[in-house]
Amino acid sequence: MGIFGFFSKEKKESLDQGLQKSSENIFSKLSKAVIGKSKVDEDVLDQLEEILITADVGVDTTIKVIRRIEERVAKDKYLSTGELDVILKEEIAALLEENNTEDLSNFDLPKDKKPYVIMVVGVNGVGKTTTIGKLAHQFKQAGKSVVLGAADTFRAAAVDQLILWGERVDVPVISHGMNTDPAAVAFDTVKKAVEMNADVVIIDTAGRLHTKVNLMNELTKIKRVMQKFIDDAPHEVLLVLDGSTGQNAFLQAKEFTRATDITALAITKLDGTAKGGVVIGISDQFKIPVKYIGVGEKMTDLQVFNRKEFVDSLFKKK
Repeated sequence: MGIFGFFSKEKKESLDQGLQKSSENIFSKLSKAVIGKSKVDEDVLDQLEEILITADVGVDTTIKVIRRIEERVAKDKYLSTGELDVILKEEIAALLEENNTEDLSNFDLPKDKKPYVIMVVGVNGVGKTTTIGKLAHQFKQAGKSVVLGAADTFRAAAVDQLILWGERVDVPVISHGMNTDPAAVAFDTVKKAVEMNADVVIIDTAGRLHTKVNLMNELTKIKRVMQKFIDDAPHEVLLVLDGSTGQNAFLQAKEFTRATDITALAITKLDGTAKGGVVIGISDQFKIPVKYIGVGEKMTDLQVFNRKEFVDSLFKKK
């Protein structure tokens, strides 16, 4: 059984609620766009393009979606406005599938990776440390042993916050305090995890982009010291982005993908915004799978991303 088990009714309701602002924003505009229209014509598609862009899907991804719908209209000769939301969901779900985002209604750790090492990156304020705490909780609920590493040593608040999360979810946190060597923290964290025979290691890293060169050097050093214990560590480099910032999240993704190899995305704070379309755009533009989304404050509101359920909730007719 994975962390979240099957996609339960409770989690679906949480997802619907978390994406409510985005969903209402899209469908209120979409309803106006099709008033008095019986079929999907050029005017409807023009308005749909504007709706997707204002939902922060992004221009390039929006153009892809519109082109796909135009092809459906041309192929079917006639497409009613009543079918538009169904077609929209189908095409966006297909796009996410092409971008390597799988349906993760459950999640299991690779059996041949123990401990499984996750290095978490992202700028300050995106919910990085909170995401780590919630992930630790979910892994522990699944019966996994977890060790956290406080390698964001440039902010006392980041170290203190991770220690508090460790106490809250009852998992060990390796910390050397503020203004210490992040790589040394990572080294000791992985060493401790190997000694404990732990299942998962999650390393927090500095949330800044003062220069790409410094960031790249620091992350490279952290990786190198971890590999003294585990040859292929880290197994996952998770970039945390704040979904409520819309296009700014695109810029952060661009900077971090230039600085290091990102293998997965966590997009947080989707419950407080009407910009839920940013998940689609970022996945499409960077071809990096979305693994987690944050749709609320509760521990369980950090959900494993399921593209079909996400698209269904985002484009849910009220």
